Amino acid sequence: MVKRGRESPVARSKSGSSASHLREGLVIAHLGQGLAVEDTSGETILCQTKRRVGLVTVGDRVLWERCDGNMGRVVEILPRRSVLTRPGHNEAVRLVAANLDRVFVVVAPEPEPDWLLVDQYLAACEHRQLGADIIFNKVDLLASRDIAEHLLADYRRIGYACFLISVRTGEGLSALRKELIGQCSMLAGQSGVGKSSLTNALLPDKQLLTQTLSEKTGLGRHTTTTATLYHLPDGGDLIDSPGVSIFGLAEMSTRDLAAGFREFQPWIPRCRFGDCKHINDKGCAVREAAETGALPYARYQRYLKLIEKLPPSQRTY
Repeated sequence: MVKRGRESPVARSKSGSSASHLREGLVIAHLGQGLAVEDTSGETILCQTKRRVGLVTVGDRVLWERCDGNMGRVVEILPRRSVLTRPGHNEAVRLVAANLDRVFVVVAPEPEPDWLLVDQYLAACEHRQLGADIIFNKVDLLASRDIAEHLLADYRRIGYACFLISVRTGEGLSALRKELIGQCSMLAGQSGVGKSSLTNALLPDKQLLTQTLSEKTGLGRHTTTTATLYHLPDGGDLIDSPGVSIFGLAEMSTRDLAAGFREFQPWIPRCRFGDCKHINDKGCAVREAAETGALPYARYQRYLKLIEKLPPSQRTY
């Protein structure tokens, strides 16, 4: 019997190009109208995209070919294991990143945590089957660590890991670096919580890496990017997307939102009606569990507020 090995993505390419000269690559940045693609050998090349390929985002694994000069052209997006989106203009959906494993939602004592935004992030990750956890940054500003633990108690109770971090003192950074090994991660959170400082602490050579990327692609040191994937010193990847402060409710229905609150999931099948929206519905097990303290009541209240944020077209079940 002859055993067949796994066919390579190049061999099974659906593109019209000859598969013999296609290469696999990883999209590590958006640079103007182009893409910085890292080859399997570590070489970085500036690529354009064939029109029929569709939207490409940072984190995508692609097939590409060399074309004029030192340029390349992306001809196919390889299957994604995950994709994160955000609302765009006129109800369009924009891509944030692909092939993420985990999102760390960052909060801090200043500015005061926006727990509604936190729950929106977490529900979106749950819906897209992405891992998600919480970083409480700037803990050195707190009079006591007990304050952070009190604020995070509901999240720990329902299974989210919570990391107490201080970039200024270095507290918690070693444990966080270990968590990032072997996966592709991204930081998310409201403005001012210290995402940039945290990114710089995790990537001490970030400025040099960004400059090297611009030089390799020939676009100069002042090129701006909307998102960049960096390889972490200890292993793993970190997608830095400074222009994206919010994502989440795009493409989610009321049913999706309810399922995105992970603590609701055991209670949803107990509701009297299959299309229960968990608002004022009769026989709603989720609402009753929240009112009796079996579920975190504050999270339930924020679920009701997030329903109101859904566009009317998405308030379906």
